[in-house]
Amino acid sequence: MNGSALHEPHAPASWRIALPHTVAAVPVARALVRTALAEIELTADCDTAELLTAELVANAVEHTRGDAPIELVVELLPTGCQVEVHDPDPSPPGDLTIPDPSCEPDPWQEHGRGLLLIRTLSSSCGHRPTESGKAVWFRLPVVPHQRRPA
Repeated sequence: MNGSALHEPHAPASWRIALPHTVAAVPVARALVRTALAEIELTADCDTAELLTAELVANAVEHTRGDAPIELVVELLPTGCQVEVHDPDPSPPGDLTIPDPSCEPDPWQEHGRGLLLIRTLSSSCGHRPTESGKAVWFRLPVVPHQRRPA
């Protein structure tokens, strides 16, 4: 991970790490997001961030060819967090931003709900081309502190 351990209270922090192009990358990515979000006091919902990160990494591993590593980028901002997964395939990730109503996920199938989860649970999501393929991303807003009973 490359991120500063000491940072100004409102300065963004970011981490970037290469992950293996295997399913073993999924739990590693979840742990990295959990660790990154634990570093700041006001943060996005960690459980949602982990779930959506797992979906992006699993999609990158499953839907891209080759053994080139994928890359996880986590950026913490005063307004929340942004997570990106970079992979070597320049093709857009299906219906991430514009759902196709004729392609509703089959409730009896194991697969097909990842992009729906990302669209539904994130505050925004998308993809962009990179020099070596594409980056697929989502953003989550800061979650206010919950008051605990005294």
